[in-house]
Amino acid sequence: MKDKFERHKQPWTAAEIDKLHTLARKGMALKAIAKALTRSEETVKARAKQDGLSIAKLR
Repeated sequence: MKDKFERHKQPWTAAEIDKLHTLARKGMALKAIAKALTRSEETVKARAKQDGLSIAKLR
């Protein structure tokens, strides 16, 4: 079953970017970050790469 993401192709807000950076620095897994931001894993991964962040794959 796939999760439904209502925010498809919505621009990132400053608060979301800040939260992404914070969660990535804490070593949170990609799946958990995506769920916390209500965005797909692919979108989170792309944004992290754009910002030069590394995200744990599994935890």
